[in-house]
Amino acid sequence: MFKIFGREKSKESKRDLLEIEAPEPVDCLCDFTFNFHWQHNGEKLDPTWKIPHNDYTFGELVEHLKNGGDVRINGDVGHRLSSSMGVDLKYFGGNGNDITVGDVYVDGNVDTRMGISMTRGYIYVKGIVKEPIGNLVKVESNVNGYQKFRSITDIIHHGLDGDKLEGCQLIGDKLLIDDGTVKDTVGARLNYDAEIIMNGNVDLSTGILMRNGTVRINGTAGKNTGALLNGGTVIIDGNTDDFTAIDMKNGIIIVNGDAGKFLAANKKTGVILAKSGNPLPITKEKPLSTVDRNVLIRYGFNPQNFKKFE
Repeated sequence: MFKIFGREKSKESKRDLLEIEAPEPVDCLCDFTFNFHWQHNGEKLDPTWKIPHNDYTFGELVEHLKNGGDVRINGDVGHRLSSSMGVDLKYFGGNGNDITVGDVYVDGNVDTRMGISMTRGYIYVKGIVKEPIGNLVKVESNVNGYQKFRSITDIIHHGLDGDKLEGCQLIGDKLLIDDGTVKDTVGARLNYDAEIIMNGNVDLSTGILMRNGTVRINGTAGKNTGALLNGGTVIIDGNTDDFTAIDMKNGIIIVNGDAGKFLAANKKTGVILAKSGNPLPITKEKPLSTVDRNVLIRYGFNPQNFKKFE
């Protein structure tokens, strides 16, 4: 049940604040995709739906953020908070680019997959954030009692802007992540010739919708690695789970291990280099070319035992 306290000026940011009470967690609050609306056509969630026992709709929270306002949630939050926050999604009539947005404050705990594919804005959390988290790293908070999270892609595209990283280093065009957390969608929508290196295992959709740059995971990865990849390079120094390179449009995926089942489902073009994998029939295993070998060597791999799936 939600009780609206209404709108006021945020003490933290001095921007228009939409504040709600959340005595029980609700999924997909401030989710710019509305739980991937294009997959279920509004059956699971629609922007017009009202948040339970509340006069505001899910869409109004998103529009408030798009208009530069902040959202505060007093209580615990469910899964997929702020999914794709900061993206002007083409599905909803946007141009697909990043947009400036407000911030989200949570005076409670947050369940898994917070900030998947998020590109702009901040999330402040007073309680515990359950892993995996999304395309986020922690920065030093300017609000007492809150953890502060920022999009990995945002840092690469727009710089630190005075933020101080925790568990990470930005050295030129290289972001080194060693914060010990499990993440989803690392490097989502990256479109800059930079390098993201993460030490540790990751979960879903590493490098989703990338167009430029390199994401390297020194560990294993979950399902949908390189999903909708449209340029750049995704490197997994270990195994991946199923559906690697699903809907891949372009670019390179390197898996120093097993790339899983249903490899390259609905793949258009691009190159997959892996030691093993079970591709769908449209994708064929081919011998490595000289170019392929040089790519592997450039990234520090011995080409022996690698296979090409194209």
